[in-house]
Amino acid sequence: MALDRINLSSFRNHAETALDGARRFNLLVGENGAGKTNVLEAISLFAPGRGLRRAALAEMASSGGAGGFSVGATLDPLDGEEPVRLGTYTDAAQPGRRRVRVNGSETSAISLGEWLAIGWLTPAMDRLFMDSAGGRRRFLDRLALAIRPDHARHASRYENALRERNRLLSDESAPDPAWLDGIEAQMVEHGGELIAGRLSTIIRLKKAIAELPEEPFARPELTYSAGGPETPGEFREALRSGRSRDRAAGRTLTGPHRDDLLVSMAGKDMPAANCSTGEQKAMLIAIILAHAELAAAGRPNVLLLDEVAAHLDPLRRKALFDRLRASGAQVWLTGTELAPFADIREEAAIWQVEGGAVRRL
Repeated sequence: MALDRINLSSFRNHAETALDGARRFNLLVGENGAGKTNVLEAISLFAPGRGLRRAALAEMASSGGAGGFSVGATLDPLDGEEPVRLGTYTDAAQPGRRRVRVNGSETSAISLGEWLAIGWLTPAMDRLFMDSAGGRRRFLDRLALAIRPDHARHASRYENALRERNRLLSDESAPDPAWLDGIEAQMVEHGGELIAGRLSTIIRLKKAIAELPEEPFARPELTYSAGGPETPGEFREALRSGRSRDRAAGRTLTGPHRDDLLVSMAGKDMPAANCSTGEQKAMLIAIILAHAELAAAGRPNVLLLDEVAAHLDPLRRKALFDRLRASGAQVWLTGTELAPFADIREEAAIWQVEGGAVRRL
């Protein structure tokens, strides 16, 4: 078990929603627009970052509320430890600032990664392989975070240093070289850790994927494409020598913020972007399943699957449920009807969602 006693207050179309008695499989069933995905989004906020929709915080607050929202949940950790109460919220005075509490004490959103590993798969991710490199980087970083809790800290500090360097280079007056040296040293330090975390995650994923059956899901091949020098010394020199070029461009043109995750289909030697929609979906599911098993080692792991089962044939649905059952993750799934979940119905907690309200079935 991972999360239970989940409460949403003034979150999107949920005025006051409570979900108690969660199990290994948890089903949210209802018509489109009922608020199923909103529940998944709320749960996704127990991970560092912007949640599964990457929406602005102000968008998450209910239009009929006071201007803020709150989401709380009880974490039942591993090894029989005491339950932990997690909470994240905003208020009307600062709608753009997300605040986090653990057992009532204020803490940072980044620290959430130390308590819980969360992953998700949504319909919007179906175009991941054809989307921008930035989308694939975020996907890879989220996978890395679920395995290495400190990944979020390095990503945040690298992004802060990158923004500061770009700001200095865009000033009309020439920036102080010594100040740039200090900023670039931070980029080298945390950028190196960022690359190491991504590479480690890909290596472990490739091993896990190799151990999965070849059918019924396509087997993906993963490759890390670096957008710049990989050693600290080379990166430091590239930043220093590229200041004039970057100043003319108005942004930093080298570094891990330009890296990419390349995916191809094993056996076909074909880039994922050139594969069929069904093959892309199958490879994405294979990555998520392999990652779920890795993430479940050491911390409670939650997997959010939005409208996944309905798009699979019965054979692949059964294989999906079998692998999820063996993964050790707590799984939350959405659907418009119960029929696709027949194989897990007896072992699942089921809620009917309608108009931002939930009812236990």
